[in-house]
Amino acid sequence: MFTTPFSKLSVAALLCVGAFTLSQPGLALAQVAGSTTTMDTHVSETTQVAMGWSVKKTLMGKTIYNDAGVKVGKVEDLIIAPDRNVSYLIVGAGGFVGIGRHDVAIAISQVQDKAGKLVLPGATKDSIKALPEFTYATDTSKRDQFVAAADRDIAKAKVTLSDLEKKAGNASAEAKAKMDLQVTALKEDIQSAEAKLAELKQASAVHWRDFETNVTAATQRLRKSVDKALS
Repeated sequence: MFTTPFSKLSVAALLCVGAFTLSQPGLALAQVAGSTTTMDTHVSETTQVAMGWSVKKTLMGKTIYNDAGVKVGKVEDLIIAPDRNVSYLIVGAGGFVGIGRHDVAIAISQVQDKAGKLVLPGATKDSIKALPEFTYATDTSKRDQFVAAADRDIAKAKVTLSDLEKKAGNASAEAKAKMDLQVTALKEDIQSAEAKLAELKQASAVHWRDFETNVTAATQRLRKSVDKALS
């Protein structure tokens, strides 16, 4: 899926602007904030060398279509790999005004330029949403939200456990026996959820999703135990 080469847009085309600029004597230079790198202030003139492509005007915010002309996503960003050999378009699919949007990384080589349109052959919104979600290495917002939700589930379960233990202490022998089973199950589920969440918290911002499934399963069991205890 998505194997057609992208003929015009390449890393070389995007990077040749900088190479051309730094090699030209006598051009006015300006310092880039936060570094000692210099760049030509006449960017609008030298970009003509780069095959006429402009990331801002030609890529950012542009709609991506499939070969049937159906809109399947929108370009949200451009990522250049550290080795500069492969670049990726960050494509957003679904959602509205950023809410519920699913961002994925698509290699530029898989996208075509057809009559000014960006085309990803064979793609559909569903196939893009099925790809792993892209997140920036320094963006921990989703991880933080996920951890906070799991912490809330565990905290609620502990409150429920405390209440259940108090009720069991004042219950009849038959009711107490039933509650003791619920207490034991709830304690086990709390311990399991805490252990899985601790593993996730120790993971880096890049690899935390490797533990997401286990934490989700553990908190789901925990919520069921809480609901059973409250019923």
